Amino acid sequence: MKVLFVCTGNICRSPMGELLFPHFFHTSGIETDSAGTQGLVDSPIDPSSAKLMALDGIDSSQFRSKRLTPQLAMSSDLILCFTEHQRRKIVALAPRVRSKTFLLSDFANLCRYFRQNNLLHGTNVEDRMREVMYNASMARRALPEAEDIADPYRKEFAAFQAAHDQIGYAIADIAQALEPSRAGHAAE
Repeated sequence: MKVLFVCTGNICRSPMGELLFPHFFHTSGIETDSAGTQGLVDSPIDPSSAKLMALDGIDSSQFRSKRLTPQLAMSSDLILCFTEHQRRKIVALAPRVRSKTFLLSDFANLCRYFRQNNLLHGTNVEDRMREVMYNASMARRALPEAEDIADPYRKEFAAFQAAHDQIGYAIADIAQALEPSRAGHAAE
């Protein structure tokens, strides 16, 4: 299963999502990638994002940015972005990906809801991820409003830290719900 993270420039938030996501899961089989809606091409990760990744024990030195294409979007199983504006741009670029494109905070809310209500029955991460995606509309009314994760680009380090923490908490909620070995544990 391929999870694609999309932000604007593909040097701040989406690389953090791409690099953090696998570290929250005990299982393999999930491939992550990232791109930008107005992506810089072949640029390294922003130095502040790189510093945060290093603090997490993640080497980001090989990361290079890329621009989102319809082909990249279509080849992904799940697309996670950070603002409603980005979601609209992704769907405008590749309309057929609408049902698999979510704000990261929205997908985390969905996963939390499905876990807390014992609505996940799949025996692996991929099956559970598909359950959440395919049944998202049934839970929509019960969920809080999805929140944008602000772009820290050209801002102080604290803005990067805030984005990093929001991304990390959302991914932790997703992993808690989707990994069958963790699913029995209620949210704090």
